[in-house]
Amino acid sequence: MSGCSAPHAPAVTATPSGSSRCTVPRATPPPPTGGAVKVTGGQGAWQLTVGGQPYTVKGLTWGPSMADAPRYMPDLKSMGVNTVRTWGTDASTKPLLDAAAANGLRVMNGFWLQPGGGPGSGGCANYVTDTAYKSTMLTEIAKWVETYKDHPATLMWNVGNESVLGLQNCYSGTELEAQRNAYTTFVNDAAKKIHSIDADHPVTSTDAWTGAWPYYKRNAPDLDLYSMNAYGDICGVREDWVEGGYTKPYIITETGPEGEWEVPDDANGVPDEPTDVQKRDGYTKAWDCTTGHQGVALGATLFHYGLEHDFGGVWFNLIPDGLKRLSYYSVKKAFTGSNAGDNLPPVISGMTVTPAGSDPAGGEFTVRADIRDPENDPVTNKIFLSGNYANGDKRLVPAQFRSTGNGTFAVTAPEKLGVWKVYIQSEDGKGNAGIETKSVKVVAPPMTGTNVALGKPTTASSSQASYGDCPCPPERATDGRLDTRWASDWSDPQWIAVDLGARTPVRTLQLVWDPAYAKSYQVQVSDDGVAWRTVHTTTTGNGDIDTIALTETARHVRLQLTARGTGWGYSLHEFGVYS
Repeated sequence: MSGCSAPHAPAVTATPSGSSRCTVPRATPPPPTGGAVKVTGGQGAWQLTVGGQPYTVKGLTWGPSMADAPRYMPDLKSMGVNTVRTWGTDASTKPLLDAAAANGLRVMNGFWLQPGGGPGSGGCANYVTDTAYKSTMLTEIAKWVETYKDHPATLMWNVGNESVLGLQNCYSGTELEAQRNAYTTFVNDAAKKIHSIDADHPVTSTDAWTGAWPYYKRNAPDLDLYSMNAYGDICGVREDWVEGGYTKPYIITETGPEGEWEVPDDANGVPDEPTDVQKRDGYTKAWDCTTGHQGVALGATLFHYGLEHDFGGVWFNLIPDGLKRLSYYSVKKAFTGSNAGDNLPPVISGMTVTPAGSDPAGGEFTVRADIRDPENDPVTNKIFLSGNYANGDKRLVPAQFRSTGNGTFAVTAPEKLGVWKVYIQSEDGKGNAGIETKSVKVVAPPMTGTNVALGKPTTASSSQASYGDCPCPPERATDGRLDTRWASDWSDPQWIAVDLGARTPVRTLQLVWDPAYAKSYQVQVSDDGVAWRTVHTTTTGNGDIDTIALTETARHVRLQLTARGTGWGYSLHEFGVYS
């Protein structure tokens, strides 16, 4: 475990640093409702002021739609929040600003620049040569600064998000250095433009790497302060600031528990998500480490006041699906100093999944956890599954399960092979939920008998020579490996056949489909490879794994594939024929 002053070289601030003990924040006066916003003081003794009064940013990043701000802003106020952060500012921002002002809150108005960090960042602007892009963005920024500079909710302007770091995804070597210098020079141009329009609100710029700060120090002297997104290594930001000899204060613009990109993998090879309790404590640590850098760190907007009830939403959102988490209350306690009178969520601990690493598709596995409600409220338990690591689907889908008592549940595994996340969600009926998650690896169901197709000559109507992981010849469907596949052309019909070498009893077929599956197909057998007879037909195939019972004797087995389930071709990981 390392403390807030643990030495380390400047790096991506998401690098895990473990839990830390940091200075407990001091109480600050309630936020003023009007007046100019200034960064005052000097080296190591800075302060943000609003209308001349001290102002520590006690914030959250904003997740709901701007139009829904009137609905949620009173809740933020009740949490002790005085600031919300956005990543973009345009005509849709006004309802957020109006609702914030009505509740005495302020808004850090963001401006997105390519290549911003995070999902949907996209784009690789050339800051050295693309004068048109830079001119367009300066005009856009100036437009909205002019529009909102006199709005009573405006706190400051934040130009860009994680772009110094993100440029590494666009350039390398000396060109990367040139782009990073040009980008931070452009940020400075934006800061000067903003200051020429609005002298009453500071300008900052966010990155997710303390190694970005030397570029700002060199090229962006007109910024009033810096900003940083940091999660597991939040306490390392202070040390990097000291070691870098910087002469501007900073705000933490995203922080919370360790993220997917910075935790070790679990036994199934996927990121080991922190527990609900660890996430709760992660927000406390993040706030303590921020406010512990007194006179330099001027507050934080913690991540994230979001509603999404999906893979990322459960990892970071304080109110997924509108349900308040342990993390919600830890943030409230950090900002107000107390949870007195709050009805707290159920606490889930000791969650286990059995078997965790080899659960047959369609079979049952056991989930167990200790679930306790602080107020002994009756608890309703739900089980969800996410295929984020199996098929890229980040949704949480209700699982088929049954309670077997004492916090134990029998859960039906998905048909799709791969590593899935399984979630226990325990609701207290008072608007709160505990949510805990572990992974489970879904494997092909074990088969009785011998796979008589293994390694036998296999032919097909077509095969993909080069696409993605191809070549994908037909013999890869009978090689006994689930990490290889046969893939056909993208047309109907197609076929794949295996020659067993002699008449052989055929009792079961196990078809392990890639996402490119067959919706309609026939199983056919033959003794000579010329005359075929159909022994099984389906028009309702859904991919994943098909297990087909047969009572046949034949030398050749063929799948006649007549309708694709996707726009791709047909693709089989395994064409197992069991005797």
